[in-house]
Amino acid sequence: MPEGHTIHRLAARHRELFAGQRITVESPQGRFADGAGRLSGSVLRSTEAYGKHLLHHYDRGTVHIHLGLYGKFADGAGAAPAPVGQVRLRMRTRRNWLELRGPTACEIVDELQVKALVSRLGADPLRDDGDHEAAFERIRRSPTPLGALLLNQEIVAGTGLIFVTEVLYRAALLPTTPGRALTHEGWQGIWGDLRVLMALAVGTGRIDTVRDEHLPEAMGRAPRVDRHGGEVYVYRRTGQPCLVCGTPVRFAELAARNFYWCPVCQH
Repeated sequence: MPEGHTIHRLAARHRELFAGQRITVESPQGRFADGAGRLSGSVLRSTEAYGKHLLHHYDRGTVHIHLGLYGKFADGAGAAPAPVGQVRLRMRTRRNWLELRGPTACEIVDELQVKALVSRLGADPLRDDGDHEAAFERIRRSPTPLGALLLNQEIVAGTGLIFVTEVLYRAALLPTTPGRALTHEGWQGIWGDLRVLMALAVGTGRIDTVRDEHLPEAMGRAPRVDRHGGEVYVYRRTGQPCLVCGTPVRFAELAARNFYWCPVCQH
């Protein structure tokens, strides 16, 4: 599932392509036919991301999109190609087109439903309106491991396994550390780190979490080769030496997810 930085990148991309324009909206697959019929011919006013949720605000309503595990966007310039496969949503103007396939959610919502959605989500590190103190209040009262708490979208919105695994390494905390053991100072460090790392990922399109002194060119090592891209400390590096201390990275399942850590650098 895409992490929050990807959704923020999509919001910016869609805003660049379509905001302020009158859009033809279609659903070749048919599953969003009623919504497309209601919106087609209206103006896309703005787009925004909140955690892993994408919102397209039209003058006739708002489309809520959650990609889930399989949702994907494609876009291009000029005339839209003939639809191939299960295209849930198609947007087009004379200049550009966009297609959405396989989302978990693609639905029209009203203002109350948007507010309800946002109220269920925790603070988004990529938004300036995130209440990270409220997130800490939930964390500090919980015996649940930090790894699971930081993946809980009702506490922190937009974080996925890569960001959580890596920010805990950078904070020198084990994923199994109980939430109630986290100090306010420790939380401030984690929150600030998430904001910096996720903003960097918005700009580059990949997740990089290692400090300059641990980059391949600084250490004389080969770059990481992984379908997720980016330079990381422990994520999916089971058995490989920690970039700082050389201890083999460990792996275990926590909260039904695969977690990675260094037993020396994290404690």
